[in-house]
Amino acid sequence: MSIGEQVFGYYMPTVNLMGAGSAKKVGEQMNVLEVKKALIVTDKGLNKIGMVDEIKQIIEAAGAEAVIFDGAEPNPTDKNVEDGLKVFKENNCDVIVSLGGGSSHDCAKGIRIVACNGGNIRDYEGIDKSKDASIPMIAINTTAGTASEITRFCIITDTERKVKMAIVDWRCTPSVAINDPLLMMKKPPALTAATGMDALTHAIEAYVSTAATPVTDSGALMAIKLISENLRKAVANGSHFEARNAMAYAEFLAGMAFNNASLGYVHAMAHQLGGFYNLPHGVCNAILLPHVERFNLISNPQKFADIAEAMGENIEGLSAREAAEVALEAIQKLSQDIGIPSGLAELGVKEEDIKIMAENAMKDACSLTNPRRATLEDIINIYKEAL
Repeated sequence: MSIGEQVFGYYMPTVNLMGAGSAKKVGEQMNVLEVKKALIVTDKGLNKIGMVDEIKQIIEAAGAEAVIFDGAEPNPTDKNVEDGLKVFKENNCDVIVSLGGGSSHDCAKGIRIVACNGGNIRDYEGIDKSKDASIPMIAINTTAGTASEITRFCIITDTERKVKMAIVDWRCTPSVAINDPLLMMKKPPALTAATGMDALTHAIEAYVSTAATPVTDSGALMAIKLISENLRKAVANGSHFEARNAMAYAEFLAGMAFNNASLGYVHAMAHQLGGFYNLPHGVCNAILLPHVERFNLISNPQKFADIAEAMGENIEGLSAREAAEVALEAIQKLSQDIGIPSGLAELGVKEEDIKIMAENAMKDACSLTNPRRATLEDIINIYKEAL
């Protein structure tokens, strides 16, 4: 097949609910799906503050039932999936409701895959390995970052190999996604910063991806604009509703973009840092982003000039290459302003682990659509530059 005949897919949940109060529709959506008993997959933090009970009460008020599994860890593991699957089966659940950020959604996706298809979650690493998605999933999002509530990506840590498995499968896509900015209010500044930079990374990697299309480009550029205008405000004041609402739309648009254009070396490399050191994904992305994109810059300077413009930078009179440099500076300035660590060494990353992480990064599915091909030595050097 020639390049001119290349076919691109577009993947999204069937139903997407957005806006203040949209989480109250979860019981109504269960009735539409004709399901009766939900496994709520979440984390201990959200369970402790009572948010999970609020969702459970909404489900019960709609005439259905719910049981809670709060074992999703910040970097969900194969063991989390096994434990959640056990609760799902023991309680004869017929739907999965994820509540939280990317960790809860990914854990829920992992449970769903194995519940539908059998075997072990490790069997589904790679692209489109599953065959069945008959158990519906409703994803209620609480952070403006990962967009896992709308994507076909599922990232699970293999605890034996210390590797984050990238499961890219259209059957992972939730049936219903809910983005309610009221659930995102008062999130702590560090979490807001990390998840916001994760969303920015999604948008930028999707925009420069080899699988980008005009459809994904439109979402990516608007996401970059909204994040640049609102992330600092959301970090400064977690109760700033307008900023939170704008960030909710931004992460959704970035998710639309990368769910269909995929990602690149930033995510491929960040996955290894999460697998090796159990580090926060958004922070790893934020640190790696300017270093990887400097490597990528020669692939298409005009795209990076577009990014600079979307970030609100004045590029009038500059060449595409000069404007591209402005984009890289703007990314670093945003990270600095919101308190992202300056390098991986601050997170405890050791130089002796870089080679094996680089080897694993080159095998990661996200590397396939990076706009510039890298050698192993290139990836090693990028890790070292980011230290």
